[in-house]
Amino acid sequence: MIWSELHREAVARLRAAGIEGAERDAQRLADHVLGGAGRWRLRQGETAESAERAAYDAAIAAREARQPVSQITGTRAFWTHDFRVTSDTLDPRPETEALVEAALALPWTSVLDLGTGTGAILLSLLSERPGATGTGADISAPALEVARGNAVRIGVTADFRQADWYAGIDAHFDLIVSNPPYIALAEMAGLAPEVRDWEPHQALTDFGDGLAAYRAIAAGARDHLTPGGRVLVEIGPTQAEAVAALFTAAGAEATRVLPDLDGRDRVIFAQFPAI
Repeated sequence: MIWSELHREAVARLRAAGIEGAERDAQRLADHVLGGAGRWRLRQGETAESAERAAYDAAIAAREARQPVSQITGTRAFWTHDFRVTSDTLDPRPETEALVEAALALPWTSVLDLGTGTGAILLSLLSERPGATGTGADISAPALEVARGNAVRIGVTADFRQADWYAGIDAHFDLIVSNPPYIALAEMAGLAPEVRDWEPHQALTDFGDGLAAYRAIAAGARDHLTPGGRVLVEIGPTQAEAVAALFTAAGAEATRVLPDLDGRDRVIFAQFPAI
């Protein structure tokens, strides 16, 4: 069977499984099996080898089970790099790039990333800011191993600590960033299966009202910032008012809500006093 026929059958299987973007996913998985972007188009008229057919069938079966494409291929593009992802890490999402863009518009030479996961935010920032230093903290040891590996892949030096938010972190930073678990427990059942069934729940929800992480980050921010330091946190689209209020109560002298590319509330900026 030639690759174009395999691809056509794969698209039909994914559509039958209710997957949006079936053609795109079938092509991405074919490229993965064949060893790189664009390989399927080069080989679509060629006969697939038996090992290739078996690998492609397994990949399509995994996608039919709603496993995210990034977990099947092992990588996800974010900002300007490809990051390794696993079932122990949150899949980096395009909307989080709004936080990276906002951070790069600020003056800073040291940054702390709380709940670093794959390290996508931290490593993207450090790759764009030569000479800056950064620490990524996460409670998950397996996630930190992924982040360390991504740092090596990208060629960025960073410090990684296993920590429950600020626990054990005594340094001060010009900037604190975070994409914390902000989905309320009551909202989990309504998530897409790719998220609900495959990504680590501790990176998605606080198993409460979705605000616990912000309470912890806000409460410890002033003790871990240099004078005049700033915080940027990603939020859910309905959380802006509540999260901004938490930072104001914790001593921030100014807060702003920043949108993502779709115009939805996505990031809270908090400025702390210089004295």
